[in-house]
Amino acid sequence: MKWLDLPVVATAQGKVQLPGSKSISNRILLLAALADGVTHIHDLLASDDTARMLEALRILGVSISQTGENDYQIEGCNGKFPAREADLFLGNAGTAFRPLAAVLAIMNGSYRLSGVARMHERPIADLVDSLRHLGASITYLGNEGFPPLTIKPAEINSTNTHTLTVKGNVSSQFLSGLLMALPLTGKPSTIHVTGDLISRPYVELTLAQMKRFGIQVECNEQNHFVLPGKQFYQSPGDINIEGDASSASYFLAAGAIGHGPVRVLGVGRNSLQGDIRFTEVLEKMGAHITLGDKWIESRGLSSSQTDKPLKGIDFDCNHIPDAAMTIAVTALFASGITTLRNIASWRLKETDRLSAMAKELRKLGADVEEGADFLRIKPPARKITPNAAIDTYDDHRMAMCFSLASFGAPIRINDPDCVTKTFPSYFEKFAQITHP
Repeated sequence: MKWLDLPVVATAQGKVQLPGSKSISNRILLLAALADGVTHIHDLLASDDTARMLEALRILGVSISQTGENDYQIEGCNGKFPAREADLFLGNAGTAFRPLAAVLAIMNGSYRLSGVARMHERPIADLVDSLRHLGASITYLGNEGFPPLTIKPAEINSTNTHTLTVKGNVSSQFLSGLLMALPLTGKPSTIHVTGDLISRPYVELTLAQMKRFGIQVECNEQNHFVLPGKQFYQSPGDINIEGDASSASYFLAAGAIGHGPVRVLGVGRNSLQGDIRFTEVLEKMGAHITLGDKWIESRGLSSSQTDKPLKGIDFDCNHIPDAAMTIAVTALFASGITTLRNIASWRLKETDRLSAMAKELRKLGADVEEGADFLRIKPPARKITPNAAIDTYDDHRMAMCFSLASFGAPIRINDPDCVTKTFPSYFEKFAQITHP
């Protein structure tokens, strides 16, 4: 589909069953493949990103069978993939590419990892440098510091302990990849993170999933991670994937803008996903949030009270970079200026999200200031510019975020099918809860 025209909507109300978390799904798939034993995974996210991981694991010799619509059985390889050679295409799935690169570098095999053109523009040098320090043999096939990569058999350092350093201010996936790979060496390991660690909740999510498979990591200081030796992945048997908190943000914002209530099902107050903190942002903007064990509900002021149901905020987005994109579009419906800070990592995602977000918000009549690591948004003085054609840059989050603009005017979303990366049924779900 080249485009999708969204009619103007006035209210949002209803319930949405969330798809499984992308971040948890791909972590669990990899850990289950590395574990000793059989893992039964329930409610796995069905998307392009998980499809790339499943395809890669099958090529690597992992036995995977689908037992239900979103349920899978994985026979773990006990730390060694059967395939000693493989050519893997991973699309634009960072949650597959970075951890697999780390794990395969330790496998003593020959592998080639590639992706779409945008993946070849996303930096990976900090991860590669750390792996080379271990003794890994990794070569860039294109531009230095970027995919695609070849990995050759190498003797990983035979020292009694491994001590690594990795930068924390480019992508938390580098640290997550190292954390998941190092238990395969059987040696005690220490990782020092230099600079500010962005997206820390995603690292904590990695540690929580590793713990489910029997791996303990000590984090005594903010940027100091210690993995005791002689730990091996053990299947926990059955695992349920909770709903995706990043995907929840669009519906919760819809409830806040469109008066609500909108309830998302599958994620709740005890979630380990960092984007659960998006609820705190909505509350600061004036929304009413209620959290249950496995659901969250959002509502805004009634239409009789104000035509701007929310208020602008100044917010440091370091811990919720993905959900922060939803705030940028929600700012169109807030009184006053909204400033999003500490979002330099947006430039290294599926597209340069800082530049893309600024450009598309201006199409809707917003006054936007774009900085190196911030975005300042002043909503349109009156109404959102109608019938704007929003470009999505092959970025699923751009498409989903800008659907919210339809609360102010009819809009066109170009290339809406890009949402298949994480949420193929998004626009159907959005239509079910929005009303004229």
